[in-house]
Amino acid sequence: MNQRMLGIIDATTYTNAIEDLTVNRSMAAIPFAGRYRLIDFVLSNMVNSDIESVAIFPKYQYRSLMDHLGSGKQWDLNRKRDGLFFFPSPHLNDQYNEFGSIRQLSDHIDYFLRSKQEYAVITNSYTVCNIDFKDVLSKHVKMGCDITEVRKDGESLHMYVMSTKLLLNLIHDNNQTGYKTIAQVIMENTHKMMICDYEFDGYVAIIDSIESYYRHSLDMLKPEVWQQLFIKNRPILTKVKDEPPARHGQNAVVKNSMIANGSIIEGYVENSIIFRAVHIGKGTVIKNGIIMQKSQVGENCVLENVVLDKDVKVGSGIELKGSADLPIVLRKGTVQGALMKS
Repeated sequence: MNQRMLGIIDATTYTNAIEDLTVNRSMAAIPFAGRYRLIDFVLSNMVNSDIESVAIFPKYQYRSLMDHLGSGKQWDLNRKRDGLFFFPSPHLNDQYNEFGSIRQLSDHIDYFLRSKQEYAVITNSYTVCNIDFKDVLSKHVKMGCDITEVRKDGESLHMYVMSTKLLLNLIHDNNQTGYKTIAQVIMENTHKMMICDYEFDGYVAIIDSIESYYRHSLDMLKPEVWQQLFIKNRPILTKVKDEPPARHGQNAVVKNSMIANGSIIEGYVENSIIFRAVHIGKGTVIKNGIIMQKSQVGENCVLENVVLDKDVKVGSGIELKGSADLPIVLRKGTVQGALMKS
């Protein structure tokens, strides 16, 4: 089935529930699991499913996303034919706010007209899983479906497979049918198309709020979850950064935590995820924390149930204690307490 599928990633979604992490980036570019971005999962799923042409449709704050993905080299999408494409929304009106907006796709219809792939996979950018779209396509073809919707425990994952021809028809007939989104086509189905379900039985994390981000981030510390996501023959790919291994100070203690390369740990870290190039000072205790890239925490601090975005600086002697249901979030670039000498 090589080269039979076209990948379409809708990266337009925005929700106030996760605003603290999307002030300077789109949801697709939110850092996750120590060294990845949310979009890495669905994009890697596509590449691992032999999809060689992927179109990304962003809308808000997509500079960070474009910087992360670049030419698509890390995903083997920097190619002369097909490859990785960005199609930013030309408008910011309400017609483009819903996932799978047909109006959004219609503004770039030339891409679909030029594509040679027989089928299209349409997904969101914030669902963390490791799925083989070839399996979805196989069932789609075998059952003679018009649209196949991927579900988990009966709930839609907003992932769809359909023929490229049908997608083009939906775009062309948009004014006559009145359909605004792909989901609306499935729910109303006035044309009586054959809609099929594909029940996915692997691990799934939908990141659409601070609470879900925090909860599913800490899930990454569970071996049974990690093994379902990071599969040897279906790797999750990301932007490579050349940094030295993490360094632990003489009195450092690390328990059940993920420490990314380039970090310096001089305090106590438990049940936490520490991203790249983070510095944790002497005497500091961090429990159940998510500390993102290049953040610095001073000496003799106590941080529990917190999420520190990139480049956050926490001065010495600071205490921050959230809860599992309501973690404290410090936005990107925040300075908490006195500035550190480092």
